[in-house]
Order: sequence, then structure tokens, then C-alpha cells
Amino acid sequence: MRMKKSGSIIPNKRTLASVTMVTAVGAALAGVVLATPGSGILSAPVVARAGFLDPLDIKFKIQDGRTEVVHVPDAQDTVMQQMVIAPGGQSGWHTHPGPAVVLVKSGTVTFYSLESTGCVPKIFSAGQAFVDSGQGHVHLLANLSFTENVELWVTFFDVPPGGAFRLDAANPGCPF
Repeated sequence: MRMKKSGSIIPNKRTLASVTMVTAVGAALAGVVLATPGSGILSAPVVARAGFLDPLDIKFKIQDGRTEVVHVPDAQDTVMQQMVIAPGGQSGWHTHPGPAVVLVKSGTVTFYSLESTGCVPKIFSAGQAFVDSGQGHVHLLANLSFTENVELWVTFFDVPPGGAFRLDAANPGCPF
């Protein structure tokens, strides 16, 4: 650091770089501290990942008491994952870069998210499917059964090439 004639301190480039690095690491650790880890995930292998050769725009129109349009211009990678959640297990609060289509192969899963009307649980059973809008929509999946596993097959759209399809998040304000 250098001193100005007036007595104030002028930081040099090395000091600014160090302060920037410490701030970035602190912000990243704060995100990890606020994240809510999942529990009871028995398996979650990625079964396929691919990118579109031609530009592709994807649009989902979701009507579940309200209408939501999820638009993905120039979609990137698509990832498919199989997930098995044990009785009493949950995914932890998270979001995705783009929308996800979830197929419930077996069991019953409860999808929690914070909506304008509060924390809303939606229940989906084997043979049913739903779309999570992703793009910052924070949610949690829970297996509330005492005896039965839940098996889900999920297709994630608009994942950055080689990047994460799940982004941990803090509880958005739900009381659990």
C-alpha cells in the first residue's frame, strides 16, 4: 500500500486482488453454509448427457391453477438422471439452470416450493409426471413414506456444457 500526501492509503493491485479473492471465497462459503443438504438419497446416477447439434428453443406452458411459461432460447446440454430417495429422505433445497421434467416411476414424492400463496406441497405418485421450471425456482423433493422408496427419472434441460444441473439453495422461507 502507498500513502498519499494527505495521509490516506492507496491500495496497490496486489492488495485489491487479495481483497477480491477473500470476498469471493467468503461469498461462496456463505452459499454453502446457507444450503440445505439432502438426506436419504440412495442413488442418483447420471444415465446420459448430450448437447443439441442444432439451435433449439424449448417452451413449456405449465397450468396448475396459474399459467407459467418457461422459455429456453438456444438450449444447451440435456442431462438424464435416475434418483432413488429412501423413506423419510429429501433432496435439500435447490434449483436448476433450466427446466426439468420429472417422471415418478415408483412411490410418492412431495414437491415443496414457495409460491405467492405460501409454501405449497404438491404430491405426485407412480405413473405421474411434472415440470419444474428451474431458472431459480427453489424447491425440495421429499419422500414422506415410512416404508417405500421413491424412484424418479429426471430430464434436465439447458444445462451449461459440462456444468452442474443442480444448484444448492437456502430454504426460501418455508417453515420446515
